[in-house]
Amino acid sequence: MIINSETKLICLLGHPVKQSFSPIMHNYLFEKYKQNNVYVCFDVEPKDLWKTVESIKSMGIEGCNVTIPHKVNIIKYLDYIEYKAKLVGAVNTIKNEGGRLKGYNTDGVGFVKAVIENGFDLKDKKVMILGCGGSCRSIAIELAFNNVKSIEIRNRSIDKAREISNIIKSSFKLDVVYSTKEVDKNDLSKIDILINTTPIGMGNNLCPIDESLIPSKKILVCDIVYKPHETSLIKWARKYNLDVIFGIDMLINQGLSAFCIWTGIKLDSNENSCIKELYEKNL
Repeated sequence: MIINSETKLICLLGHPVKQSFSPIMHNYLFEKYKQNNVYVCFDVEPKDLWKTVESIKSMGIEGCNVTIPHKVNIIKYLDYIEYKAKLVGAVNTIKNEGGRLKGYNTDGVGFVKAVIENGFDLKDKKVMILGCGGSCRSIAIELAFNNVKSIEIRNRSIDKAREISNIIKSSFKLDVVYSTKEVDKNDLSKIDILINTTPIGMGNNLCPIDESLIPSKKILVCDIVYKPHETSLIKWARKYNLDVIFGIDMLINQGLSAFCIWTGIKLDSNENSCIKELYEKNL
């Protein structure tokens, strides 16, 4: 990669960001598709978010990804919000068009694509989502677009769970419930898909559910945490021969969508598998 006076910066805004695979993925894509861009990570504390957004404009940063914990709060600093991102109430991708910042959300599309590409159907499925941040919002909305039967949200804050539940109910004819209680064996017997959208397990061996639970039926278990590759939740699922979706699958899909937003380039059909190989080399 050659960096010169015309190289444009694209970045990741989050807290923390040191475990991110995004720089490896996007710098590979920029080089392959001959884009004069470089991708870096900025660890931004919540209190500094507004100053960082102003810097994106003043420094001519071409775009960025947004991750935990800024996906919701960053919206108030943007000039335009794409329809789905507005419905979700969270942004994970920003494009700077002449100082006008446009917000998008590719998380939900990336997640659903990962599920479908792995051979699973979403129609009429009963889903439980753990967590209620920006990723939960995006995934829940996209699941609704893909005709799941019901969504149950489990979160420590009842207000946030109620908010996303009301958003979905106002736009879709869908059963949506929410609770603050821990997942138990009875819960697992009633659902088809369990999705972790919390940061629990990121860089550690914590699990968002009680690992002593023994599922009474086969379900699909998804974790959007991708470092470590095999989280404690995924290990628990595989112990009982449950189907799993790894966090890297969603990350790659949402990243490819973001790349297209920034560059307008149509990617090769095999790009997903190429980046997955790159990820495996960097484990």
